Amino acid sequence: MHHWTLSEVETPQGARSPVVLHSKEGAERAVLIELHAGEALGEHSVKESALLLVLGGTARIDAGGNSVDGSAGSLFHFDPDERHSVTSVDGARLLLLLAPWTGEGHYRGERPAESGVSAS
Repeated sequence: MHHWTLSEVETPQGARSPVVLHSKEGAERAVLIELHAGEALGEHSVKESALLLVLGGTARIDAGGNSVDGSAGSLFHFDPDERHSVTSVDGARLLLLLAPWTGEGHYRGERPAESGVSAS
């Protein structure tokens, strides 16, 4: 079993940098993201099914012509390849869950060797 107290996981200071909490080849991935005031994850998509949980602060999620403001406890789901963006005026702490990792078509060309990366 792996366990994290998300409020205690430190994210790198300065520029936005995700912290990969867990990654299991072909299964799932958990990533902690800290958006500082005024930061954004520009429009993008991922090859996996994605769940985004707002842990703290507020974030605006734009997808498919809809905008939703989320605060702590708000949960969003994105289908594979669904375009979306995330912005935060005041800052937000987010938990991103991707499954399966890696999704069909994630890698172009050859897939990298299995790394078995896992954090606890």
